[in-house]
Amino acid sequence: MRAAALLSALLAAPAALAASASDWQSRTIYQLVTDRFATTDGSGPACDTSDRVYCGGTWQGVINKLDYIQGMGFDAIWISPVVKNLEGNTTEGQAFHGYWTQDPTQLNQHFGSESDLQALSTALHKRGMYLMVDVVINHLAAPTNPPQYTSLYSAPFNTDSSFHNECFINATDYPNPPVYAGNQTRVEQCWLGDNNLPLADINTENQDLVNFWYNWVANMTKTYSIDGLRIDTVKHVRQDFWTGFSQNAGVWCVGEVLANETQYVGPYTKFLPAVLDYPTWFPLINGFMTPQGNLSAIADTVQQTQSTYGNGSYNGNVLASFLENHDQPRFGGQTQDQSLIMNAMAWPFVQDGIPIMYYGQEQAYSGGADPANREALWLSGYETDKPLVKHAMALNAARKAAANASSSFYSTPIKFLQNTGTQLAVSKPPLLALLSNQGSSSSPQWSVASAGYKANEDLVDVVSCTKVTADSNGGVSTTAQSGKPVVLVPASALPKSGSVCQSLATGNGTSTTNQSSAAAPRAGLHWTSLAAALGVAAFIAKVVVA
Repeated sequence: MRAAALLSALLAAPAALAASASDWQSRTIYQLVTDRFATTDGSGPACDTSDRVYCGGTWQGVINKLDYIQGMGFDAIWISPVVKNLEGNTTEGQAFHGYWTQDPTQLNQHFGSESDLQALSTALHKRGMYLMVDVVINHLAAPTNPPQYTSLYSAPFNTDSSFHNECFINATDYPNPPVYAGNQTRVEQCWLGDNNLPLADINTENQDLVNFWYNWVANMTKTYSIDGLRIDTVKHVRQDFWTGFSQNAGVWCVGEVLANETQYVGPYTKFLPAVLDYPTWFPLINGFMTPQGNLSAIADTVQQTQSTYGNGSYNGNVLASFLENHDQPRFGGQTQDQSLIMNAMAWPFVQDGIPIMYYGQEQAYSGGADPANREALWLSGYETDKPLVKHAMALNAARKAAANASSSFYSTPIKFLQNTGTQLAVSKPPLLALLSNQGSSSSPQWSVASAGYKANEDLVDVVSCTKVTADSNGGVSTTAQSGKPVVLVPASALPKSGSVCQSLATGNGTSTTNQSSAAAPRAGLHWTSLAAALGVAAFIAKVVVA
């Protein structure tokens, strides 16, 4: 009884030990596929994405390359799922990506051991950085159909009743705007995958399985000192499941709801702290892919999200913004124009929400759809003098300088001071981003009246490292060089000790480019350390995870 009581108390450990939504607000996230980021010994084995096999990346490899990530100004990483996946070859290759869970109670040994994952968390926290882990709750993978539940899965997933009855989701089941016809019940209870590689849909209406997942996530986040979760396939599980899941996780959770309509995605922000900003991603891609794109569609979508997400009032924590990820073709493979790429790449850093950059984007990787977009980063040599590496560094510096200069930066929604369809002036004081889709052969002219700056204030475009002086009304007039974005912050907000535009910076603050602007996420004795001291850590892990 005493052990059971202690277990209950430890599982109820206060969420204050974990990173909250407000803690994450100041972060920028570097997403990586563990198997493709870095090897333990620093070697660079061949890795043909079309083979769909493990290439050798590990958690220890990530630790070895944290200087590279932090050097660009990122203070959080998102790693691919960590649990045991199907072994061997399937019709779709091997489970190197981590999304074909077989046993959520064990780790994927291809990536390392328990101590390796804990070491990654510790290494990040020593640097003031956060760890986000990807999790898959909706389904388990099977190499054959029908799945052999008894032999393939461990309790509580080793019975037919642990899964919804087999039926594969059809394209017509999804909402079809503007009518929004569809069958949400089938979306939530039918299966992803196909007969060759079925993804057996877990019966999340079964309270025993709900309890398992809630206990599992509480144990996972605490055991590995995880600061945040990215949740896969959120729209395939009933919405109200996610409230308890997020509460038990005790950390900031961002859900993947892959849809292009705020009307569909928005309701999920009432059950989860945040969602990936897919509704804006669609017009973002279309808007910057060619000079014929319509940037006004981006502004329209943003204004919808600002008024409908969460409780209908602005909250910068409810969105995570991105240009690329492991599920979508790389933007660099859809246009060769460097200026278009730089404009699109700037968007997540200057808009509402928390920015995410997918590994390899900074190295100008151009892979197409899965699996071509999951290249090995070691093939780039982790070079730091590449144009897009420097661009990422500048964007991070601008965002953190603006936040250091204004305590209301993160809580202030962006406004569009200009919106012509081909040019957007995006204001999030004291940051002003001037974005265009006219490409590298253009020289867009900008004249933004009343941009909110002080009269005759000195500003710095961190992209080109040029000085711009506000006019007597705080307005801005400038020309974009070769169609590149212009990202302005006051010179007084940029630290002279930083690594971006030092010759123009006049700020006395410390650099936020190579170190976190926030404190390390956890302090004091961690709950697992306490449990170990009491001799019950092994017991807790066994009870909660089994």
